[in-house]
Amino acid sequence: MKKTTILLATLLLSTLQVISQDRITGHNFATRSEVISQNGMSATSHPLATQIALDILKQGGSAVDAAIAANAALGLMEPTGCGIGGDLFAIIRDAESKQLHGLNASGKSPKNLDIDYFLENGYEYIPQRGALSVSVPGTVDGWFEMHKKFGKISMEDILKPSIEYARNGFPVTELIAYYLERSAPILQGFPNFKETYMADGQMPAKGEIFRNPYLANTYETIAREGRDAFYKGDIARTIEAYIKENGGFLSYEDMAAHKSEWINPVSANYRGYDVWQLPPNGQGIAVLQILNILEGYDIASMGLYSPEYIHLFVEAKKLAFEDRAIYYADMDFSPVPVERLISKEYAAERRELINPDRAARQYDPGIPESPNTIYLTVADKDGNMVSLIQSNYRGMGSGMTPPELGFVIQNRGEGFTLKPDRFNTYEPGKRPFHTIIPGFITKDDKPYMSFGVMGGAMQPQGHAQIVVNMIDFGMNLQEAGDAPRIQHSGSSQPTGQQMSDGGVVRLETGFPYETIRELMKKGHKIEWAVGPFGGYQAIMWDPVNETYYGASESRKDGQAAGY
Repeated sequence: MKKTTILLATLLLSTLQVISQDRITGHNFATRSEVISQNGMSATSHPLATQIALDILKQGGSAVDAAIAANAALGLMEPTGCGIGGDLFAIIRDAESKQLHGLNASGKSPKNLDIDYFLENGYEYIPQRGALSVSVPGTVDGWFEMHKKFGKISMEDILKPSIEYARNGFPVTELIAYYLERSAPILQGFPNFKETYMADGQMPAKGEIFRNPYLANTYETIAREGRDAFYKGDIARTIEAYIKENGGFLSYEDMAAHKSEWINPVSANYRGYDVWQLPPNGQGIAVLQILNILEGYDIASMGLYSPEYIHLFVEAKKLAFEDRAIYYADMDFSPVPVERLISKEYAAERRELINPDRAARQYDPGIPESPNTIYLTVADKDGNMVSLIQSNYRGMGSGMTPPELGFVIQNRGEGFTLKPDRFNTYEPGKRPFHTIIPGFITKDDKPYMSFGVMGGAMQPQGHAQIVVNMIDFGMNLQEAGDAPRIQHSGSSQPTGQQMSDGGVVRLETGFPYETIRELMKKGHKIEWAVGPFGGYQAIMWDPVNETYYGASESRKDGQAAGY
């Protein structure tokens, strides 16, 4: 009897183990449950930042207040992706007006630096790092613009958690420790970088308590004195002196003249869902161009792992990125034909160029009829939702670390081209081409989803794949982010580099060999890669049960949490 009982218990345990593993062994990728809550939701790339956002919501702060607090925390805890030396973009859904508001908080190039300086000194491209790559950091002004319009609690309360963590310290996560270690040999030669991030002569390791008292002081000044303390006070003067000492041109006047811009998001409908992005100088409309092209195919019947779908996705991406290389730029300087580029008619014309059986080595851009990063999203009990992305560019940015301020300045100036007569050609006082894009989806004029995917040129590809995963393949919010991703590289770039050999397709682990073989037969060059495939966060609104669903990136340290 005892042996029988043990046998039955063993069989039952074995059966339960098989059942509990169905979600993993039944798919080519692992996933987990979505987070569901009623009163508020936060999804960021760092668990401590997520908790800070929730604390702000519980104190009566708005979704915007919580997003600013989380962004400030990430600038401290994830300096490998963001910080107040960088730029910011956001899409905000205001529950009261039921409207979407777009914010472009990106900075401009120095007014006293012209293209002749680069050409006369033999530059073909703007340097990746150093003083010549910097532009005005727009994040702090972006915070205050959002707060002025949608904030509920004081900036002192919003920045207080990050100030305390900066002064008292926090444990460094494994992934950030890895990126910090990779940054050290590249950036430690720039003045003041080691003093800020390598106090003991090396980067902090996993689990080590890291402090940034300089950033604590800077945050305190901003909280106490407002945005002008950053753009018109001693901080701006320190930045100017430091940049000029190191051969750059960014001035106090450039800082003082900066202002963010409220803009209207643009959209394309994909199978009944309105997908929203911000217009250039960012690359968001590439998402809409890709989706418009894909809408002409029965993607759902093909399946996620089919060579047919992957081939069409890559070709659609190539087409969109050729236009990106030519037309995406600061719209104050160039007449970017946004409406034409995101129209269904234009997509139909471009779709005709795709050969279903063969990868293109190169596409010409169309002729329209008229002339590493962090992402976070927060939703509050009133129905306000924030989709926010912020970055230094190239991880920790230019390497330019002004003395005793606690942050690195971005190298977004690298995004310009030095080729003449392009929409994105360098000019003084101009916003560079930007890679960071926040996303939002509505259905029947109601909020559906706030989402983003980090990672340079991967971002439009990631956005489009999330939409396809959910709408065509029926995945839930978490599965859509955990599913294996496709990344194509090698398209022509806004900086002037041209594609001529079809580029490379990188497939994340999970795609079957049979699919890879068929793609190679179509002429695609395939590479395996452990990354970068981006970093995803999302919040979805369920109008039936009046609850939020949250999802976070399994490839990073992210956490979605609600209350």
